Amino acid sequence: MTTDSITAVESDPRARVHAVRHRYARRGDRATAHDWAYTIYLCVILAFVYVAPVVYLVRTSRALLSLESAEAATPVACLAAAAVVWGAQLTGRFWGPLVLKPFLLHVFTSTDLSPTHYLGTIARRRLAYAGLGTLLAVCTATFLATDLFDRQGAALVPQGVAVAVGIGAVAPVAWLWGQVRTVRENLLLAAAVGAAAAVVALLGHSDFLGGGGLWPAAAVLALSAVALGRSAFRSVPTVDLARLARESARAAEAQTFAWTGTLHHALDLYRPAPRGLTKALVRPDGRLRGHLAQGAIRALRTPGRACAGAAFLLAGGALLTLGVAEPDARLATLTWVTGAVAVYWGSGWVGETWRGLRDELTLAPLFGEWWGGLLARTVAWPVVAVLAAVGLASGVTALALWPFGSGTADASLLAAGSLVLVLGARFLREMKMNLPIELLLPIITPLGDLSGLRVFIWQFDGLVVVLAGVLMMNEMPSASGALLVALGTTSWCVWAGLRRTGWARRGLFTRLGRV
Repeated sequence: MTTDSITAVESDPRARVHAVRHRYARRGDRATAHDWAYTIYLCVILAFVYVAPVVYLVRTSRALLSLESAEAATPVACLAAAAVVWGAQLTGRFWGPLVLKPFLLHVFTSTDLSPTHYLGTIARRRLAYAGLGTLLAVCTATFLATDLFDRQGAALVPQGVAVAVGIGAVAPVAWLWGQVRTVRENLLLAAAVGAAAAVVALLGHSDFLGGGGLWPAAAVLALSAVALGRSAFRSVPTVDLARLARESARAAEAQTFAWTGTLHHALDLYRPAPRGLTKALVRPDGRLRGHLAQGAIRALRTPGRACAGAAFLLAGGALLTLGVAEPDARLATLTWVTGAVAVYWGSGWVGETWRGLRDELTLAPLFGEWWGGLLARTVAWPVVAVLAAVGLASGVTALALWPFGSGTADASLLAAGSLVLVLGARFLREMKMNLPIELLLPIITPLGDLSGLRVFIWQFDGLVVVLAGVLMMNEMPSASGALLVALGTTSWCVWAGLRRTGWARRGLFTRLGRV
């Protein structure tokens, strides 16, 4: 090899990017083989304990969705494709494919390389991995939730695979689009995706494209992937590197929190920063506004989060009522669980007063032991907002379903118990502090050390309480028994949440009672 050829290779941008990534991949603090082995071992244990029973239960029961014809499969495919694209866009706004390690990004930006050379190369590799993962996830969900693959000789099987490949192609480019394009352009794309999905679903029922099966949907997905991919990659050179550096630093910090067992701290980094309405908390005479007004104003300071919380509460209230009103329906339990989970998520997004309650409980020596009005000051707004939104959605749904198949009294008790259970689980989740050290102690079993499972449950304790509580309520023979289960579970959540903040049982009611 001559000197000229060596210089030509070293001056090639692709070779330079590869050399930097090769050096960084072999740094001293990289994950060792033992680290990867433990991660794989933990994933296998989680799959064996949690995933395998669910898969067996789903496959031995009746399919949730029956796709007997193209007319029935086309709307489902369009809805799934739209949901995946919207989720990819939203993910790209927070953690896109161009997010790198801060040090690696600093090395690249300090050179004379164009962003197209290092960001484009890394983006193509990550989009390929994301497309493969999306394809596997869509095929797995189709295999578990539908009966499409049960008919081996049906003509819909290759069409369904084509749609899955199309979703796997369009989702990664939508992920990139969500990061490199503005909020306005993302909203326009989301609206266009919704309109296209509605048009294809309607044409699937018509005589115009009714005989084409799922092939038109697959063709639309393929064309959309090509168009979005070309447009998104053209925007890579115009990426704001300063904003990308901030996103990379935040992602690295969140990853550190997640790996050290404090996932809730990692999620807190992605909370939107409040803005505006700072003077609205105070009346013209200088006094603070009421507790509900303060909570509402604080919620409006993060309008996107508040709107998402309201949407989840309304949808969750409707699904919750639909699940408890028709207990004998085939999808009643799934609807009930989905509604409770939606209300649980929405209850944490309607305001920041849950965090205020945790801070005041943990900083009681700073504020004094005998200050009053704690519950009214912090809990009033989220509880009232959840009750109002869920009550509104439940009332509208109840009017549409009247008369109930389970009786008005039983349905009301089940809905009220589910709501109390969700609020208790939310309280338990928001009182979470740092990872307790005792959770890291080994649990030796014939399957090995299961301490990782206990940490996993602690990370998602609120969601686990909601799922387990609703399933226990569903197994109770009467609505009053289900209500007692919900009240007992909520009482335990409140006690466990207060224990997390360090409150002793002695003097508890005297400290809480002074309002």
